[in-house]
Amino acid sequence: MKLRLEMDEMWSFVRNKKTQCWLWHAINHENGDVVAYVFGTRQNEVLWKLLDLLGDINIEIVKVYSDNNFAYRDAIPHNVLETGKKNTQKIERKHLNFRTRLKRLARKTICFSKTLEMHTITFGLLINHLEFGLQLF
Repeated sequence: MKLRLEMDEMWSFVRNKKTQCWLWHAINHENGDVVAYVFGTRQNEVLWKLLDLLGDINIEIVKVYSDNNFAYRDAIPHNVLETGKKNTQKIERKHLNFRTRLKRLARKTICFSKTLEMHTITFGLLINHLEFGLQLF
């Protein structure tokens, strides 16, 4: 499947404010659906995991819209990558929706996940509920 994607990263905390956790995710540029996501640090290796995940689900990337993060420039060919804020409005709006819906993603919060595993599970439940309409209870 050929897709134009928006990619970005969003920070949150696990355990306390000293332990940052980064969500790297890709959404379909056409309709805003979440295609894939991974949690980790703000290192190139985590972006490579996201790209491997996209390859595993047979996504052929036609164009990637992202911010000017160094990792994207290193991992994605220049003819595919387009940086700037003009085409990343949907993914930035997703960040706002996620932070509004899940307190542990809010910028100023006292609510933290105790483990990365619980953080990932909670966020996965949020995505399943918002993106796929799956009922949690």
